[in-house]
Amino acid sequence: MTIKHGTHTFSIDPVATDTYRHVHEGNAERVAMAAPDRFALIMKWSQELAPEEIAARYMADADVVLCEGFKTSTLRKVEIHRRAAHDTPLLGSPLVDARTYCAVVTDDETLVADVPIIPLHSDDWLDRLASLVEQDIMQR
Repeated sequence: MTIKHGTHTFSIDPVATDTYRHVHEGNAERVAMAAPDRFALIMKWSQELAPEEIAARYMADADVVLCEGFKTSTLRKVEIHRRAAHDTPLLGSPLVDARTYCAVVTDDETLVADVPIIPLHSDDWLDRLASLVEQDIMQR
């Protein structure tokens, strides 16, 4: 299961839909959207929950919950760094605690770090990453 962190608000209830009216005009605290193949819960909150709390409340039956974002969290991190997206990785910047890192997956062949570096150009990068997650994070 996954949790995606956004730095700004988002809307999965476009204007002029019934769901939008339930949330915005009806001021409903929670709105569930149900369809034959999907379910979503829109819930207002005044304080953002930590990823650990979100996982505990809504994903307790998961074997693994991957979180994207949450840079300042104390969760273990694997950074995916592509030069086309960013000049430098977050690892080493004051935005993140390097002690929370367990690996960097990158296409930057010059990157040096105190954690394992998994090269994206390697045919087995995904297998190596999966093994690292299983062994280091899940401790299997």
